[in-house]
Amino acid sequence: MGVVAYSITQSGLYEPFELQVSRGQILGHENQFQFGVNQSVGTSFSTIWNGGGTLYSYPASATVFKISSSDANDTSAGTGARTILINGLDANYAEVSEIVTLNGQTAVNTVNSYIRFHYMKVATAGTGATAAGIIYVGVGVVTAGVPATVYGQITVGYNTSTSAMWTVPAGYTAYLTSCTWTSGNTTANIVITGAIFSRATNGVFTTESTCKMLAGNSFDRHFDTPVVFAEKTDIEMRAASTTAGSAVTGEFHIIYIKNDVGG
Repeated sequence: MGVVAYSITQSGLYEPFELQVSRGQILGHENQFQFGVNQSVGTSFSTIWNGGGTLYSYPASATVFKISSSDANDTSAGTGARTILINGLDANYAEVSEIVTLNGQTAVNTVNSYIRFHYMKVATAGTGATAAGIIYVGVGVVTAGVPATVYGQITVGYNTSTSAMWTVPAGYTAYLTSCTWTSGNTTANIVITGAIFSRATNGVFTTESTCKMLAGNSFDRHFDTPVVFAEKTDIEMRAASTTAGSAVTGEFHIIYIKNDVGG
């Protein structure tokens, strides 16, 4: 019989709290690491996600999403992405996910309805081992694989969506422990302003944390006392640049804990 390797927690010794959460050893605790990139931040705040543009627009109500690709090779028997995993929140703000089989530029409907999109990633692929085109999730008329309204996308080469935003599921409270902004623009004298915004249910977005950095630099913040967010709160990272067109990435880590029920 082989030797059984017990974890140090099972042996009654110390193990970091964050590692215990990641290992699923603490009941009701989950973690979320969210990251995004915006290749063209403007002079006004833009959401850090790979859809570019200015501020992200959220679905007004739960809806069936359409999944499609800009490339015909992203299909069930193609050389590109074949299936994707999508994760988000349903009409009750409960976490839901599913696997969707792609059909190239032709949209495929999700089984679930989503009020929030969190992320998606390539689950299986053909001989190319990556998505051949941009994978989109959205609603409305789909033209050449692009839906009229885009809620998320996988950029070629990433195999996962890159969106620095997340919504707290119902029945949970979230605790923001750290965040990082990084500027990819090395032009002298450009200043990047980063900020974390949040919006409670039926509320407005307000600033939770800010930073300023010169182009080509990064800014890292760890909260000694984590920032608390109630259930159904939208959280997103934004950035603005003194010169339009700057590339900025953002990432944040959250631990979310199931709320106590009753007494």
